[in-house]
Amino acid sequence: MRSFIVALAVGLAALFLAVAPAQAEKLRIALQKTGTLGWELAVIKAFGLGKEAKLDIDVTELASTDAGKIAIQGGGTDLILSDWLWVARQRAQGQKLTFYPHSCAIGAVMTKNPEIKNVSDLAGKTLGVAGGPLDKSWLMLKAYALKDGVDLDKSATVLYGAPPLIAEKALQGEIDAALEFWNFAADLEAQGFARAIELTDVEKALGAKGCVVVTGYVFDEGFAARNKDPLARFFAMTSKAKRLIATSDRAWGAVIAQRLASKDARTLDVYRKRYVAGAPQRPIAEEEADARTLYGALAAVGGEKLIGPGKTLDPGTFYKGAEDRPN
Repeated sequence: MRSFIVALAVGLAALFLAVAPAQAEKLRIALQKTGTLGWELAVIKAFGLGKEAKLDIDVTELASTDAGKIAIQGGGTDLILSDWLWVARQRAQGQKLTFYPHSCAIGAVMTKNPEIKNVSDLAGKTLGVAGGPLDKSWLMLKAYALKDGVDLDKSATVLYGAPPLIAEKALQGEIDAALEFWNFAADLEAQGFARAIELTDVEKALGAKGCVVVTGYVFDEGFAARNKDPLARFFAMTSKAKRLIATSDRAWGAVIAQRLASKDARTLDVYRKRYVAGAPQRPIAEEEADARTLYGALAAVGGEKLIGPGKTLDPGTFYKGAEDRPN
């Protein structure tokens, strides 16, 4: 009788373990509060996608992208958003970070001056540049202009500044054109500014075959090796959130539009259009090939100040552990 009770207890315990839900695995993410990853995480929460993916997402909101870089380098977080160029530089300096695509949304040269339609039209004009002299978009625009025989450093008056400041100067008519990040370009577009020079066209002129990923998830190679399955579920989950933002009025209206409550209906429409256009659709190998091409163009203009000691894009820059894209 005693042996029967013991066997029954063992059987019940095994049955409980078989049907008990697996404990959600935790991923720590550090992000800027206003970024689009915040949009996706809000949709994930609203639609219960984290529970479905068996993931516990621990979010730390940061004031700047630089704070995220410090956090990932110091082991204070598992994932951040940054760009592949920064990852390549860190790898050249010995830190084995790797990158997985999040968005190819990129800005444009915005203007209300009908005379500005291409880079040669910027000669003699005042151009505001969001970021500094080593900003990727600016360096690509410079390289593109040089192909047409235009040296923007010499032919235009260039003013650098934070994206909100450049946008404000454009709205006030203090500059002739503004090279802006995608979301600030969307704000200006909604205010009647024209997208005189699309940076997607600039990328293609420099040799890219498609819309090149700009930002992505950055994490340590060692972390990736230990967490391949949770990472794959995380990427699938965020891709599902992207699709919901693109297709679901509930996801957009009840979640995203609430986060952008200060924007009017016209601006919201532009934001959604540009966000959806920026969703990566290509296999990792194609993204990496275009990044390698642009890396060469950027290195030629920015030099070691931009890329560090690396002369070519390190083969490990792009993460290959989630080969299920495009979703």
